[in-house]
Amino acid sequence: MGSFFSDIKNTLLGRPRDIRDPHIFHRISLVAVLAWVGLGADGLSSSSYGPEQAYLALGEHRHLAVFIALLMVATVLLISYAYTRIIEAFPGGGGGYLVASKLLGEGAGVTSGSALLVDYVLTITTSVASGVDALWSLMPPHLSAWRMPVAIMVLTALVVLNLRGVKESVTILSPIFFIFLVAHAFLIGGGIFQGLAHPAARHMDIVARTHSDLKFMGLFALLALFFRAYSLGGGTYTGIEAVSNGLPMMREPRVETGKKTMLYMAVSLAITAAGIMVCYYLLDVHPESGKTLNAVLTERFAAGWGSGFSSLGQPFLVVVLLSEALLLFVAAQSGFLDGPRVMANMAVDSWFPHRFAALSERLTMQNGVLLMGGSALALLIYSHGSIEILVTMYSINVFLTFSLSQLAMVRYWLQARKRREHWKRNIAIHVVGLGLCAGMLVVTVLEKFTEGGWLTLLITSLLIVGCVFVRRHYRRVSHKMAELDEILAALPGKVEGPAPELRKDAPTAALLVSGYNGLGIHSLLWLMRLFPGYFKNVVFVSVGVLDSANFKGAEETEALRLDVGQQGARMADVANRLGLAATSRIALGTEVVAEAEKICLELAREFPKTIVFASKLIFRKENLFQGVLHNETPYAIQRRLQFSGLQTVILPVRVRP
Repeated sequence: MGSFFSDIKNTLLGRPRDIRDPHIFHRISLVAVLAWVGLGADGLSSSSYGPEQAYLALGEHRHLAVFIALLMVATVLLISYAYTRIIEAFPGGGGGYLVASKLLGEGAGVTSGSALLVDYVLTITTSVASGVDALWSLMPPHLSAWRMPVAIMVLTALVVLNLRGVKESVTILSPIFFIFLVAHAFLIGGGIFQGLAHPAARHMDIVARTHSDLKFMGLFALLALFFRAYSLGGGTYTGIEAVSNGLPMMREPRVETGKKTMLYMAVSLAITAAGIMVCYYLLDVHPESGKTLNAVLTERFAAGWGSGFSSLGQPFLVVVLLSEALLLFVAAQSGFLDGPRVMANMAVDSWFPHRFAALSERLTMQNGVLLMGGSALALLIYSHGSIEILVTMYSINVFLTFSLSQLAMVRYWLQARKRREHWKRNIAIHVVGLGLCAGMLVVTVLEKFTEGGWLTLLITSLLIVGCVFVRRHYRRVSHKMAELDEILAALPGKVEGPAPELRKDAPTAALLVSGYNGLGIHSLLWLMRLFPGYFKNVVFVSVGVLDSANFKGAEETEALRLDVGQQGARMADVANRLGLAATSRIALGTEVVAEAEKICLELAREFPKTIVFASKLIFRKENLFQGVLHNETPYAIQRRLQFSGLQTVILPVRVRP
C-alpha cells in the first residue's frame, strides 16, 4: 500500500531530486526568458483588469484614457527602473521584505513582508478569478453557476503543479504566455490602426472634450477625477516587484538575469496596458453585462474587419480571450513562486514558523505552497470571485509594499551619497516613485475602504500581530537555549594520550544533535547520568538541513557539509575528554527524519548494541501554538526507528517561561 501511494505521489509531483548532483542548481534555475514567463506574467496579466478599472472610473470622460495610458507607461518604467536598482543593491534577492528590513528596521520589514504575503495570496486569487471571468465571456449565460467550481479546480491544479517544482511549472505554461503576446500585439496594433483611420478628427475630439471639461468642471475637479481613475487602475502595476523577490531562483549571473527579466516585463507591460487603454477609447468600448472590457474590445475589433474576413472574427475572439484567461492562470505562478520565498525569508528571521523555510524532496517550499493555495481558496470563496473586490484588496498591499521599498531606497542613496557618484539621479527616481505609490495607496484606501479595503488592512494587521508573537516566542526559547551554552565553559580540557578506541561489540549510544552547542552537551551529560558506565561508544548524528536560506548554490552546500562535519567532530572530542570512545556521522538533506533514520539504521548494522537518543523541548504547558512552532521531529524519528526494531529514547529538555 505504501508503495502504491508513493507511486501516485511520484506521478503527480515527480521523483525526489538528488541534492548531490553537482548540476542541480543549473537544472532548476531560470534563464531570463523563463523568469519573464514565471514572474513577469503577473505584471503582464494585470493588463487584463488594471486598465479596465481605470477606464470605468473615467465615466463619461473617456477621452482622458489617452493621457492615463501615457502616465501608465511612465509609471511602469519608473517603478521597474527603481526595482532594477534594488536588484543591484540586494543581489541575494528578498525584494521588499529584505529592503525594508535592512534599511528601515524590523518593524518596517515585518510590515512589508506581511503585506507581500497577503499580496501574493491575492495575486493567486485575482488571477484565477479574472481568468475564469475571461473564459466565461465566451460561455453562454446559463453556465454561470459553474464559474466557482472551475475556479477551484484551476487553483487546485496550480497547487499540484507548483509542488512539482519551479522550472517544470514555468516550462509547461510558457507556450500560453507567448500566444498571449502574439494575439494581443495583433489586437493592439490592429485596434490602433483601425481607430486612427481619421487621426485629425480624433485629435480634435480629445482637445475639444478636454477644453469642455476644464470649462465646466475646473482644473482641480478634472485633476481629481483623472488621478482617481489613475489610482483605481493601480492593479496595472501589480507584479512588478516579483522579479526582485524571485532573484534566487534565476540563472547565474543572477543580477544580470534579473535585470534582463525586469526589462522584458516592463516593456511588455507598458506597451500592452497602455495599448489596451488607448484601444478602449479609439474603438469606443462600453461595458456589457457578463463580459470583460477586453472581450468587448476584441468583438469590436473583429467586427470591423469587413465581410471578407468576418468568418475569422469569432476564432480570433476565442484565441484572444482564451490566451488571456490562461495567461492569468500563469500569472498566479508569481504568487506560488514568490509568496513561499518571502515566507521562507521571514521564517529564517523567526517571524514565521521555522518549518516554512524547509524544502521538500523536490526542492520546493512545499509548506508555503500549500498555505498560499489554501489561503487563496478561502479568499476566492469569500469574494465569490468578484474582480472589483479582489483588485481593490490587491492594490492596497501592493502600494504599501511599493511605498516602503521606495522609502527604503531613498534612505539607501542618502547613506551612499559620499561614495556613489550619481546618487542624486538615483534618489530622484525613488522620491518620485514614493510619491506616486503613496498617493495611489491613499486614494485607493479612501475610495475603496468599505468595498474590501478594510478587509485587506485587517488581514495584514492580524498577520503582523501573529508574526510578532511568533518572533517573541522564538526569541524567548533561544534565550533559554543560550543559557545551556554556559556548560561549554565548564568542560574538561584536552586529555593527553590517545582517545579511547571504538568497539563494535560494545554498547553504543547514537545521539542526535543539531551541532556543537550547549543543548548537545546537556543531552550527553544527561545520557551519562542516566546510564552511568554503561555506554562505551557514543556516535553523534547530525543532519545538515538544506533550506531556503542555504540552498543557493554548490558552494553554499559544500560549506554546509564542512560546517556540520566540523561541529560533529567537536562533539566527539568532548566525549573523548569525558572518557568515552566517540565519532560522528553526518548527512545533508531537505528532511531531517529520513536522513536521520538512514544513518541510525546503518549504525545499528555497524554497532549491533546501539540505542538512539534524541532531545525534545518540553514546555510547562503544551498548546497548539507551540506544536506549530516546534516540529515533532524527535517523535517522528522514534516512530520510524522503533518500527524498524531499533530502540529509541527521547531525552526531555525543559523550557521554563
